[in-house]
Amino acid sequence: MVSEPTPSQVPTPAGPARIHWHRAASAHTLLALGHGAGGGVEARDLRALAGSLPARGVTVALVEQPWRVAGRKVAPAPKTLDSCWRALWPALEQERLPIVAGGRSAGARVACRTAGELGARAVLALSFPLHPPGRPEKSRIEELTAARKAVGEVLVVQGARDPFGRPEEFPARERPVAVPFADHGFAVLKKADLSQDGAMQVVTEAVAGWLEGQRA
Repeated sequence: MVSEPTPSQVPTPAGPARIHWHRAASAHTLLALGHGAGGGVEARDLRALAGSLPARGVTVALVEQPWRVAGRKVAPAPKTLDSCWRALWPALEQERLPIVAGGRSAGARVACRTAGELGARAVLALSFPLHPPGRPEKSRIEELTAARKAVGEVLVVQGARDPFGRPEEFPARERPVAVPFADHGFAVLKKADLSQDGAMQVVTEAVAGWLEGQRA
């Protein structure tokens, strides 16, 4: 179960963003997660992490971009997403915790592009859209490699059946944790030998173990 979040609004150049706080009683890390271009903070993987990590000492901040707060259905250009993420970063820093920047899909790309300049400790990329479906030549791998160069630590978690990039399509250094039978939204295919809850456990355990390693 996901605990009831404490929301706060933060001004950005494109209007107010909303941060949904899931605070740990005794936190050692803050994980800030942005959502994708086709959905919001209700995504199953974001909710699973927000529900499980606070008990393990990680405060989770689910960041709702201004276009979603305003009720619009289409995400703005990457430049606007990045500028809004930068604008809300000081609100995250007020927690006085090491910040791991992350997100799913488009939110992962935002985190990758801005992590170095903002001083993130590490980057978590959930369902990184390596390329548009059916267009592997349009690779975005440079965003991941740039993030690793800037902050050192990057974890990618990817569905094994993700049309935006299957795990084996990533270079060895960026090879993701694979969620068996799962698509871009980490939905498990019918008749798979893994339940939806099992898929979320793969995600949460991989992220929790990796975050624990960042404390060293």
